Amino acid sequence: MSGEHTGPEAILEVYDEALPAVYGYVFRRCSDRRIAEDVTSETFLAAMDTMRRDRTASPNVGWLIGVARHKLADHWRRAQRTPEPVDELPEHPDDGWDAHLDRMVAHATLAQLSPINRAVLTLRYVDDLPVADCAHILGRTVGATEALLTRAKRAFREAYPLNQSAKG
Repeated sequence: MSGEHTGPEAILEVYDEALPAVYGYVFRRCSDRRIAEDVTSETFLAAMDTMRRDRTASPNVGWLIGVARHKLADHWRRAQRTPEPVDELPEHPDDGWDAHLDRMVAHATLAQLSPINRAVLTLRYVDDLPVADCAHILGRTVGATEALLTRAKRAFREAYPLNQSAKG
């Protein structure tokens, strides 16, 4: 990156490198192509708006992923207000890929949770953010976020299908 451009033009310098990184970041957290595309678009639009307001800002992939994290949290907040139906957990034959299956089941279990529970668990355990950062992104107090995490972990454990078979 040459750094010649400032303002909105600076996004063009990192776009080719940043687009797959931002989309990949979002897709791994929501597992829905349509949502990932929408959130990625929102990320670059928000970045352009920021660059128009602050002509000295210098965008990079890490900064854009931070914007994407906030846009994904915004999506989850909107989804909390207008829940969408969730598909049933798909049936998969046992093919020996236990770790892969566990990830798929975990994603499907997350998809069954409310958007706010999904958001807090993803921010805390997938993104590995401290509770204070999760609270900031979700617009909550640290105490409220800790309580939310406790409820979200309980909901995840109750919804996790492999946990059900272990009980029997």
